Amino acid sequence: MATLHVLSHSPFTDSRLSSCLRVLGSEDAILLCGDATYALRADTATARTLSAKTGTLKLFVLDEDATARNIALPDWAQGVDYAGFVALSVQYDKVNTWL
Repeated sequence: MATLHVLSHSPFTDSRLSSCLRVLGSEDAILLCGDATYALRADTATARTLSAKTGTLKLFVLDEDATARNIALPDWAQGVDYAGFVALSVQYDKVNTWL
């Protein structure tokens, strides 16, 4: 069963992203929104960790939140708008929001 994991907390203040990566299934995807978009800041350990998983990780980022935080999306991350967020929620069997 494919799961969309939605993260909104900064990876620099807690361990939700690390925990998510440990339980991520091969058909799962991650959607970064809110402060979780800071995970993509260039030259950070979290960005390097995500980049290293490029071949297997499906990573989506809410465009509006990345723009608000002046985060440039790397080639291996796909930006989505709110309509895209809804489409992803329907596409995956389950949605797990890491509160």
